[in-house]
Amino acid sequence: MPLLQRLRFDHAPALLRFERENRAYFAASIPDRGDDYFAHFDARHHALMTDQEAGLLFFHVVVDDDGEVLGRVNLVDVADGSAELGYRIAERAAGRGLATGAVREVCALAATEYGLTSLRAVTTLDNTGSRAVLARTGFVPVGDVDLDGRPGLRFLRHAGGE
Repeated sequence: MPLLQRLRFDHAPALLRFERENRAYFAASIPDRGDDYFAHFDARHHALMTDQEAGLLFFHVVVDDDGEVLGRVNLVDVADGSAELGYRIAERAAGRGLATGAVREVCALAATEYGLTSLRAVTTLDNTGSRAVLARTGFVPVGDVDLDGRPGLRFLRHAGGE
């Protein structure tokens, strides 16, 4: 059964494998991370863990029984009781409600553990799966956005918004 865990240093190898295996799949619906992300993954992971310890962001992974990463749900740009939500699920795990469940769980943590009162999210218009996850988890569209030249929507969710 998949389990949501707060990102730790020892998740790095499984997280890098997840990102590499799903790179093309993710790039079809969201901007690609670029080669630099993979070339400097360890240093970036260390910096993110330092930022997480300082409360500047909250990263989570969804792992299976074998410790393989099936997804991630992140809260970034944490400030003034708000944060931006981002998530991605492995191609092999897509379409099974994993994203909806993980986003719900992180939204609950945002309010109860991290003291956040609102969450923001963005997605492209053509990413119907992501739009559905956001709608199912209490996010409402609040405006248009351009995502690397692609039309998208901005979403907002207040604490207790579901």
